[in-house]
Amino acid sequence: MHSGFLNAGGHRLEYHLIPAHQINRPTLVLLHEGLGSVAMWRDFPSRLAAVTGCRTLVYSRYGYGQSDLLEAPFGTDYMHREGRETLSEVLAALEIESPVLIGHSDGASIALLHAGAGHPVAGVVVMAPHCFVEDISISSIAAARVAFETTDLPAKLGKYHRDVNRTFRGWNDIWLHPDFRAWNIEDCLPGIRCPILAIQGEDDEYGSMAQIEAIVAGARNSPSVELLRLADCRHSAHKDQTVAVIEAINRFVENLDLAVPSAQTP
Repeated sequence: MHSGFLNAGGHRLEYHLIPAHQINRPTLVLLHEGLGSVAMWRDFPSRLAAVTGCRTLVYSRYGYGQSDLLEAPFGTDYMHREGRETLSEVLAALEIESPVLIGHSDGASIALLHAGAGHPVAGVVVMAPHCFVEDISISSIAAARVAFETTDLPAKLGKYHRDVNRTFRGWNDIWLHPDFRAWNIEDCLPGIRCPILAIQGEDDEYGSMAQIEAIVAGARNSPSVELLRLADCRHSAHKDQTVAVIEAINRFVENLDLAVPSAQTP
């Protein structure tokens, strides 16, 4: 695994890159959730890389992990800017072409925005995506604020972020801002022209099946949209149902048209 920092979006971002184990495989790019980071993926990237044989990239967005500290509040367009601008710079810095984007929560929305903007993508896997704001999302995010202020949650998250207070507030404050209730990315879905695998836990406390159903309805130009509904699974499918998720992603990658650039060596 190669670890380091790159510059994208005007900030210094940490990344880890796992080399390919097989030829003729696309690069997998993992996009973390609203409180995630490189370290918070734990061993999922290495397990996924071992099964798929793919070169696999994980990076911490601005304000997360060991990347540059958040200097100003996020705007309501922060995921749009990440998906349509910064992610392209990350991929260019590492010479990654036509990746398979694998996003969780906010990262899933960023993946959809990137693909929907017409960037070259071999496939998109989204876990617990947000296409619009639901009451269940706001209720759980408000509960997270209470937990952050009254429990040992800061200490737990502090293991993964340089400044846990800035990281948490950056995510929590914008999601609970009144203006964010109008946030919606359904208009980007018709622009997606690659296969999609959408994964949702039946017990997800941050969103309902309406999110992945919106992808089916909106991504009408995608050659295929596969839905995977997982029982006994909350918001983090890759943690609650790791084996099922890795198997599903591996099948998805195997079925892609791999007439795309092969995974390069780091």
